[in-house]
Amino acid sequence: MDRNELLSYLNELLKVDEFSDASPNGLQVEGKSEINSIICGVSSSERLFQIAVSKGADMIIVHHGLFWKRDPSPLTITGIRRNRLAFLLQNDLNLVSYHLPLDAHEEFGNNIQILRRLHIAPLQPVEVGYIGICEPPLPLDKLRERIDKELETDSMIFDFGPAEVRKLLVISGSSSFVVEDAARLGVDTFLGGDIREEHVRVCEELGLNFIAGGHYNTEKFGVQALCNHITEKFGVTTEYVDIPNPV
Repeated sequence: MDRNELLSYLNELLKVDEFSDASPNGLQVEGKSEINSIICGVSSSERLFQIAVSKGADMIIVHHGLFWKRDPSPLTITGIRRNRLAFLLQNDLNLVSYHLPLDAHEEFGNNIQILRRLHIAPLQPVEVGYIGICEPPLPLDKLRERIDKELETDSMIFDFGPAEVRKLLVISGSSSFVVEDAARLGVDTFLGGDIREEHVRVCEELGLNFIAGGHYNTEKFGVQALCNHITEKFGVTTEYVDIPNPV
């Protein structure tokens, strides 16, 4: 299908205009205009780009794109950034990235997808995350076992809260900076991707459980759900490429 038609649909579907993000959402690098095959993955990398070319893809959709506000200012195209960009341009590949919109989405977002995999009922959206309700309450150790199985991860647990989980906040990726907000929301357990050192003591003082499920492993499911939707709606071939990352 036409690239611009697909991008227009995805941008509207994911409500990209509603987000102030650290990375540009939508098309980051322009390639060919006709899209027959899409590769999706969590993060931009030469390995992912090379796999896309080997599979004859026209577009790559990722959660973590090439460009970020933390990049040098003015932006310089050197080193790894130069190599990645050159590879995309040489192979006429489109690179599309959706960051916060793909965390927050009520159907295809990472956080709602995680709750579904954990068989926990969603209660309400919160910013880019979701609160789930455990009925009946779920023992914390059983929740961790379920997380490790369903997310295919090896989580870290900081058990400063109750032994039974009633209200769970899920915010994938680097999200521990909102632990105080989580406590104010009345949740007893927070499932994030990773946790900063100083936030461990904050959780302890708040009496809040924190489970770090891994940044990569909590952000695999949104892009998979999105690409499955593209195939179902438009008939475009999509494939998720798993490049495991324990972090």
